[in-house]
Amino acid sequence: MGSSSTKVGNYQVAISSQLRDLTKIFNPEKHSQSFILVDENTKALCLPRLLHAVPALKNSHILEIRSGEKIKTIDTCKKLWQALLKKNADRSSLMINLGGGVIGDMGGFVACTYKRGIPFINIPTTLLSQVDATIGGKLGVDFNDVKNAVGIFKNPQAVFIHPGFLKTLPGDELLSGFAEMIKHSLISSPKMWDEIKKVNPGRIKNWDSMIYQSLLAKKKIVEKDPFEKNTRKVLNFGHTLGHAFESAALHDGIKLLHGHAVALGMIAESFLSSRICGLSEKHLHEITDFILLHYHRQLHSDISDINWRRWITHDKKNTGDRLNFTLLQSIGKPVINAHCDMRLIAEAVRFLNSKL
Repeated sequence: MGSSSTKVGNYQVAISSQLRDLTKIFNPEKHSQSFILVDENTKALCLPRLLHAVPALKNSHILEIRSGEKIKTIDTCKKLWQALLKKNADRSSLMINLGGGVIGDMGGFVACTYKRGIPFINIPTTLLSQVDATIGGKLGVDFNDVKNAVGIFKNPQAVFIHPGFLKTLPGDELLSGFAEMIKHSLISSPKMWDEIKKVNPGRIKNWDSMIYQSLLAKKKIVEKDPFEKNTRKVLNFGHTLGHAFESAALHDGIKLLHGHAVALGMIAESFLSSRICGLSEKHLHEITDFILLHYHRQLHSDISDINWRRWITHDKKNTGDRLNFTLLQSIGKPVINAHCDMRLIAEAVRFLNSKL
């Protein structure tokens, strides 16, 4: 696949093997200034290639932050707002977010809140951000160690996906993104699940078509419910416990990538699905075995010491004291707002631990 594009709501998502194709969605003459947000990794590995391919960006101001979830905070936003003010950025300036999910989430949040909003473009450089994080208009930062506790919905001007950037990633980062592709298949259709089961992510040389199919699955959901009032909640499968594991690990200084946390969450929430939504034992073990086949080395060997109970009560989907989950009735038939009590959740975590 050389290039393709699709519309998500009012903005374009373009996939291209040629970085210069960015000029098809970016017109530098429309903006007084451009700012490119990077971390140390994308500054070294991606920015030079971008500036070489798109000379119109060579006069851009480079804003650099450290990589990692720990810097996705209001304090980092303050430094970026200060940098924009120092450079006299106005409301016709453009923010270009060149990086993974942290860059996209926080860069978009900074852009949307600076002077009540300046336009921004996402150029996701990780598989996770290409198939999930930069699509759908969710922006925000972590607060008091609670993941994405502060944020807004706002669409980018455009998203430009260059699969060539994936060659800069270690295997663990590719697996982190692949977890979201697994999720998309489980909530979408038995056919998509059957196709993903045939994939060995460690042997894929060309991700283009798989990225496109995963994007189409998310697009279909997001367009029906852009502000997550109802059906968009299906995208949260694996994320209620996944985010609790991730927040707890972040607080305790344990490295747990987002996609790996979601992989853990999908196993535990498949168990919950089998107990309260009718997911068959066959599918429970099929999902568990497939995830463990590819993720066993990456997953924390024992999550029993992680204080997930503290963090699950902060999940954004909760209503009052009610803990809400997205679960599976069967493959391709997700159930939103499924209520689970703490006793059953603890049983699901024990099931997960027994498999690790």
